[in-house]
Amino acid sequence: MEPPSQNLKTTPLLSLRRFHISEDYGFLLPNPLKELPDQFRPWMEIANELPHLIESRQLQARVNKVEQMLYDTLLSEMKVLNWPKEKARINLWYWMRVGNMSMKSCLALYICPCSAVRASRVTGNSAWLTWFSALLLWATCGRKDRHNPKSKHRKFPMRKRKEHEEGDKRKVLPRNLALPFVEVSRNLGLPPILAHADLVLTNWTTRNPERSLEIRNLDIIVSLPGGESLRGFILVTVLVEKAAVPGIMALVQAVNAILQHRDNSLLRALQQLRLSIQDITRTLGQMHNYVDPDIFYAVIRIFLSGWKDNPAMPVGLTYEGVSTEPLKYSGGSAAQSTVLHAFDEFLGICHSKESADFLHRMREYMPPSHKAFIEEIHSAPSLRDHILSSGNDQLLTTYNKCVEALVELRSYHITVVTKYLITVATKAKGRKPNHLPGPSQALEERGTGGTVVLSFLKSVRDKTLEAILHQSD
Repeated sequence: MEPPSQNLKTTPLLSLRRFHISEDYGFLLPNPLKELPDQFRPWMEIANELPHLIESRQLQARVNKVEQMLYDTLLSEMKVLNWPKEKARINLWYWMRVGNMSMKSCLALYICPCSAVRASRVTGNSAWLTWFSALLLWATCGRKDRHNPKSKHRKFPMRKRKEHEEGDKRKVLPRNLALPFVEVSRNLGLPPILAHADLVLTNWTTRNPERSLEIRNLDIIVSLPGGESLRGFILVTVLVEKAAVPGIMALVQAVNAILQHRDNSLLRALQQLRLSIQDITRTLGQMHNYVDPDIFYAVIRIFLSGWKDNPAMPVGLTYEGVSTEPLKYSGGSAAQSTVLHAFDEFLGICHSKESADFLHRMREYMPPSHKAFIEEIHSAPSLRDHILSSGNDQLLTTYNKCVEALVELRSYHITVVTKYLITVATKAKGRKPNHLPGPSQALEERGTGGTVVLSFLKSVRDKTLEAILHQSD
């Protein structure tokens, strides 16, 4: 029998429920809502017509007719329904996440080149608000200059004037989108830009709830340009998050086993963690079956890129009515997933200062409770110290197998990124596919989060390998 812990009375055990993390779905939002209340119907109707409105250039006029949507409307709806406090809090959070996803998706479409917007297949019938911010940024920014007879654009020849105006369109998000977008984001504790939490964690649904979670039984709620490749990119990432659930559960069991001095339980948890990491790697491999590299490179990644560390938008984006100066936010990135942050903290992986700074900044793009979960793991007793002090060779060997599995996952991630970014970029320098818009050359070697992607991923992989333990350590 293992000895009881001496710390049980003073150190609370780790639990997922405390951080609003599901034991069935991990960091994914269980059963995301697909619709908003009737008060938001004008926005939903625009979302249903987005492709037509973009092609016919009617989007600006339609958006200008819609009143600014305030966060207070969501609060008022909760009072009308008279839900109990806890249920109201949860449903309000769900509604805000749906609304925030809608606005963020629109924002991504709004600032991107028109050729890419025309390639879009905007589908789904929910998370409406996020879509508008993206589409509208492209459709309406810079409109005052175009109609002002004293505009500085008058001195440009027609062709250069058009290019100059299109550059301006990427700088300002109009007030009737910017204010509710920033307000809802602030209440969620998320930045006002499309992030991993929006694109993946809250953007999935099952076709048949009675069947298992496999890609044929899944669909996305809100789409971006990229068609089936975009759908595959999101849903494979959803399945990666789902594959991590046993590992997250094992991590919690392992932390509690250390607190309780139960080495047998710790050993089983580490074995389960290794299996989960290996399953994540296998699941990531489905990307090759569902995502076309050309479409990812020329369309999808452009819409996921942000306006921080992005040479294509060096000054950032002005949120009208929020700030007179442009704001800078990083685009959606796998580094914003809580999964590997949690694994790194638990296994005691120490990254280089540059990589660690970037990874810590990405935590600001996570739901606050997920970020708090990482911090809780960081403050827990050190797994590495426990293993070395225990003198337990089985624990040391199993720990090293977890680290090796994580190295293999990161090596495979490098392989995937090479295929979908580096190789396609090399081909694109010689020729641009006629059916796809050409991405900005400034983004050729950068990930959607703004890093020089290969050097970052290799550094993270190599530092993970250095975590291997030896008994003499």
